[in-house]
Amino acid sequence: MNVLVLDDEKEIADLVEVYLQNENYNVYKFYTSEEAINCINTVSLDMAILDIMIQGKNGFEICKYIRDKGLKFPIIMLTAKIEDYDKIKGLTIRSR
Repeated sequence: MNVLVLDDEKEIADLVEVYLQNENYNVYKFYTSEEAINCINTVSLDMAILDIMIQGKNGFEICKYIRDKGLKFPIIMLTAKIEDYDKIKGLTIRSR
């Protein structure tokens, strides 16, 4: 199973990678949204774990990009945000 991990905090991304690799997942880890978009365009992914608060395209925008491409794999939003608005926004992102 191929998993995209996007987080600009190296320690968090590295920890998520270790846990996923221990479960035999193939991890594609990136610290910038540009690198993640390149991966989305070139690798057959089965799941994504996205940081919401990242420079460039944020996690919400990357999620929308994935859905706009017609990709249906699960997406987990990794965030410190706790506001109801952010939760609702993440759960309602759809393709155009």
